[in-house]
Amino acid sequence: MAYGDENTKLENCDRIIPENVFQEVTSITTDQFRFLRDGGDYVDEETGGTEQFDGHLFDPVVFDDSVKECIQLRHRLANYFDENLREDIFDYVPPQKTNQIFTPRRVVVQMVDMLEQENPVCFDDPTHTFADLYMKSGLYITEIIKRLYRNEGMRDAYPDDRERLDHILEHQVYGIAPTEIIYQIATHYILGCDDEVGNGCKTHFVKANSAELAKNGKLSEYVEKVFGDSLND
Repeated sequence: MAYGDENTKLENCDRIIPENVFQEVTSITTDQFRFLRDGGDYVDEETGGTEQFDGHLFDPVVFDDSVKECIQLRHRLANYFDENLREDIFDYVPPQKTNQIFTPRRVVVQMVDMLEQENPVCFDDPTHTFADLYMKSGLYITEIIKRLYRNEGMRDAYPDDRERLDHILEHQVYGIAPTEIIYQIATHYILGCDDEVGNGCKTHFVKANSAELAKNGKLSEYVEKVFGDSLND
C-alpha cells in the first residue's frame, strides 16, 4: 500500500522498497529475499561444503497478480470523501503480529463523533488544530479532514473547495507516525495515492516514535520543535 505501482513485480520489488522497510515488513533482508527468489551458492552447515540452491521459491504469476490487484483496490478505495464507499483499503489488511493494528473506520467515526459531542463547534473555526500523535492508518486524520471540509463555518470562511482543503491540510491537521512504513501508509492514504488530495500542499506529518518520546517526557518538546512554527502562524 505504501510503495510501488502497477509495474511492481516479483523481479523488481526489492529495488523499489527501501531495504530497512523491506526487512521491517518481511523480517528478512533483501539479500535473503533475492537468494530465495533467484537462488545461489550457500555453505552447508553440516558438511561445510558449497551447495547450490535453485531459488524460485515464489510464484511470479501469483505475486505479480496479487500486487496488481492490491494497487487497483487501493485506487478504487482512495477517495475517502465518497460516502458511498462502505469499506477502505485497511479492511483488506489481515491482523498483524506486531502492535501496528489499524483501528477500524467505524471506531474512528465513533471517536470523532465523541469529540464533536464534547466540543460541538470544534470544526467551525479555521484556526482550530487537530493532531494524531501516533498515526497508523491515517483514518483518524481523514475523518477530521472530512468534518472540517464539510462544515458550514469552514465553507463560509473558504467557499472555494480547493482553497478550503488546502487550508485544512496546511494549517489544521498534524500527525506523527512511529515507523517509516506506517508513515508511508498513512500519508499515502491521507494525501491520495498520487497526491490528489494533497495537491502539493505543505503538510505536517512526520516520522518519530512518539510513545518513546512520551515515556522519556520529551513529547511536548518534540511537538513544539517540529510543529511550533506552523501552530503559531
